[in-house]
Amino acid sequence: MSHRHPTAVSPARRERTEQPTARPAGQRDAFFDNAKYLAIVLVAVGHAWEPLRDGSRAVSALYMVVYAFHMPAFIVISGYFSRSFDAAPGRIRRLVTGLAVPYVVFETAYTLFTRWTDQEPDRPVSLLDPLYLTWFLAALFVWRLTTPMWRHVRWPLPLALLVAMLATLSPSVGNDLDLQRTLQFLPYFVLGLLLKPEHFHQVRRRAVRILAVPVFAGALAVAYWAVPRMTGAWFYHRDSAEELAAPSWYGPVMTLVTFGCSLVLVACFLAWVPGRRAWFTMLGAGTLYGYLLHGFVAQGSKFWGWYEPAWVHRPVGVLVVTVVAAVLVTALCTPPVRRVFRRVMEPEMAWAFRRDAGGRRLAASQPDDNEGDVVGRSAGDAEVGQQGVRQPAGGEGAVLGQR
Repeated sequence: MSHRHPTAVSPARRERTEQPTARPAGQRDAFFDNAKYLAIVLVAVGHAWEPLRDGSRAVSALYMVVYAFHMPAFIVISGYFSRSFDAAPGRIRRLVTGLAVPYVVFETAYTLFTRWTDQEPDRPVSLLDPLYLTWFLAALFVWRLTTPMWRHVRWPLPLALLVAMLATLSPSVGNDLDLQRTLQFLPYFVLGLLLKPEHFHQVRRRAVRILAVPVFAGALAVAYWAVPRMTGAWFYHRDSAEELAAPSWYGPVMTLVTFGCSLVLVACFLAWVPGRRAWFTMLGAGTLYGYLLHGFVAQGSKFWGWYEPAWVHRPVGVLVVTVVAAVLVTALCTPPVRRVFRRVMEPEMAWAFRRDAGGRRLAASQPDDNEGDVVGRSAGDAEVGQQGVRQPAGGEGAVLGQR
């Protein structure tokens, strides 16, 4: 008579059991909240490292690697959760309240802040020239509006790559709505639109997790070598080839090179994102708050002289700056901060929208898919959860704050 050990589980079976299962409506996916929280920490840490790059090749290499994948990761996830955008009244409402209103508020706030800190004392308030972090809100607004088109063209990703490549050839694209960056980052959003749940399952396999370690190590080594030899501005996607003092043909080539490098690193990053609930999982619903609010500290730190002491530029100082940035952005994603700023970042604005024939608000009958959930906030007309934050009632529209 044969006996089986009940605890013996094959690796293949164990891997299958780790894959997410179907969730009840309204339940958030911990994997995406974890990914958004970890990515927003990298955004804050990257900004904190920026003043430390001069004189430190190691910090510059770390900075280059982080910038190669943290915004692409956000944008890919944004595209993934924009798949259901169809310009229906409810989704247009979420687009306005979740992106347009925060953009106007924070573009104005950042402009006034730069005046107060004497960084740009004469800068006018302009809604056409995104300042600092607000470019992402403007870009996501544009990308979302074009979603129906990308869902119907035959070769969406090659077409988006072609648009990005052509953008690098034209310095005349200009700063209006930071269009250069909007066009160059477009392929990542379109790729997100094309992804399915099984694609995320694939990058979370154990084999990919193991492979991610040497890949990241190799990326750091290459970045360390490249620091004195090339500019990392290619990963910012905000300038044309001419503006980077490179031949025109560099633009299309570097578009493809950076796209490939960024996608590999995004896959490695996602491979190590935990799929189960952790202490920071609920913070993934508030990353829009961390994203927009930490910018004031990051910008003000230079004005307040936080980087002037010599010890800050030594290894211990870099470590302290990294920890402080991570703790700060974590605090800004917490429910108490979200309750304070919700009226600004998640306004209801029922007065601004018409009612349907039945007397209901046009958005009321639409499923809330967190379309305004830009960098990870909980958006939409949904219930208040245990932490006092709204939980989404639907599935596919959330950007970077949906779980």
